[in-house]
Amino acid sequence: MRRDVPERGELTVLPADSHVHSEWSWDSALVGSMERTCARAVELGLPAIAFTEHVDHTVWQVPLDIVNPDDRIAVLAAPDGSLTPPVFDAAGYLASIERCRERFPDLRILSGMELGEPHLHATAAAALLSTGRFDRVLGSVHCVADGSGFTEPFALYRRHPAADVVRRYLDEVARLVRGSDLFSVLAHIDYPVRSWPMRSGPSDPYAYSMGSGSAPFDPYSFEEEFRHVLRLLADSGRALEVNTKVPLHPEIVGWWRDEGGRAVTFGSDAHVPAVLAHGFAEAVAMVEAYGFRPGRHSYDFWTRPGR
Repeated sequence: MRRDVPERGELTVLPADSHVHSEWSWDSALVGSMERTCARAVELGLPAIAFTEHVDHTVWQVPLDIVNPDDRIAVLAAPDGSLTPPVFDAAGYLASIERCRERFPDLRILSGMELGEPHLHATAAAALLSTGRFDRVLGSVHCVADGSGFTEPFALYRRHPAADVVRRYLDEVARLVRGSDLFSVLAHIDYPVRSWPMRSGPSDPYAYSMGSGSAPFDPYSFEEEFRHVLRLLADSGRALEVNTKVPLHPEIVGWWRDEGGRAVTFGSDAHVPAVLAHGFAEAVAMVEAYGFRPGRHSYDFWTRPGR
């Protein structure tokens, strides 16, 4: 049975943006800027920000026939469509963090990483984490197995029923949670929704790849799969990210609470300064309606009282 979901309202408490990228992420090297993003955070009145740069080791297949040739992923892909993510410059990144901390002393700046599929690359990911202090580590899935390689959901939708793609993605997220203890926050559990076939428009970076014919995304069609992942995550004591790149369906936060989830973070997934903290007013109102409240410090997880 469908639950009544909270209405979205006005922002009451401004949370930290705990999922931000800069020029140190391989996919935003030409458009991101740590310094300009910090300036934007100060302008917005954000209390804290975490630069969780992409650290990826999975080689995946880019559908060059549908990707804009000027897109960063197309530029980096080999002629056969395979993309090997560039190596993360941890030393350069950490030095940039320190420079920004000196320039913006009133902004709490956290270092971090977004580890892509760390359950598949445990040794490499652990070695990188050992090179310095990283305050906020996210775990995420961007690609799932497809034949002999790996592919992003937006490309899988071309060859498989949309519902099958979402279930395959959530199966991989479950393997991530069971198979890696290197991260403290699960990022964008709803990643395939970004390129769901009914989602298209000028603001959608994958609009060129989307066709028609699928019904609008309904989280209740995948309730069992979502709850399974959320239960595993709750049992591990980690936090769920409320990613605002597309609005997270409120039902998922409700299931997180039901399954024993104790903490959430907020992340815009911004790759350029202009979209920092995008959608936070609605996300905060929704999370508060489910009983989550700010921590003692501006950069703390939001938790449920008594948990």
